[in-house]
Parts: sequence; structure tokens; C-alpha cells
Amino acid sequence: MFVCLSLSPQVRATPGHTNGCVTYVNQGEGMVFTGDTLLIRGCGRTDFQQGDSHRLYQSVAREIFTLPEHFRIYPAHDYRGFAHSTVGEEKRFNPRLGDEKTEDEFVNIMNNLKLSLPKKIDEAVPANIICGLQDGVPIEP
Repeated sequence: MFVCLSLSPQVRATPGHTNGCVTYVNQGEGMVFTGDTLLIRGCGRTDFQQGDSHRLYQSVAREIFTLPEHFRIYPAHDYRGFAHSTVGEEKRFNPRLGDEKTEDEFVNIMNNLKLSLPKKIDEAVPANIICGLQDGVPIEP
């Protein structure tokens, strides 16, 4: 646990999108910061960066979907401009993980997304690994 302003979130390991993914839960405020593990009506990719569909499903099922349904989910980003969702909404409406999907159903969905690699992935991943620094100096965009 660490303190951030008046929040004292619990840190939960939620690997699957990457090995190092974590989710921050503030029980008192009912807030869940999921990073790229769980997005609004989606989830992080599992087809690169040590991604693993089985681990992602298990992480969400055990560490996020067990939280109270009214807890607000704040992902790292959303491609449609939404700021937050709730645990209950994602359990019901998330097309990849919701509606009581089984682990096998989720893995099948993820294996059949046929997504192209993100632009600049060959630059972004190495930069992420070294925290955006090259020889101690920030890498120019």
C-alpha cells in the first residue's frame, strides 16, 4: 500500500496484458485503477509483451470482478472518450470478459481478434522497458 493524496490504495497484481500489470483499489472510495488490464468494454491485448490470455482472465476474475459492483473502474485510457465504468457494468456488458464468460471463451475471443500491431510498437516497447530513457536522457518523440 502507498499513500497518494488522501487515497491509500491496495496494490493487486493483475498480470496478463503484461507480466507487470497491477491494479490499485481504494476500498474507502470505491475506486479501481486498472491500467490496461481492464478497459471500458474491453481489456488489454495479450498478443505481445509477455501477454497471456489465461492469466488476464484469472486476474480480472479474481482481483477485479470480486470487488463490489458499485466500485468505479478508471482504466489507463479509453478510445471512445469514456472516463469510468463500474465493476457491475463490466461484469454484465464487457464483450470480452463480461456476461459470465468462461476462461475458454475469453481465450478464444482473444486468440481470434486478428489485431495489427500498434504503430511504433518497435520503438515503444524498448522505450517502456528503459522508462523512456536512453543513456539517462529522455528519448525524443
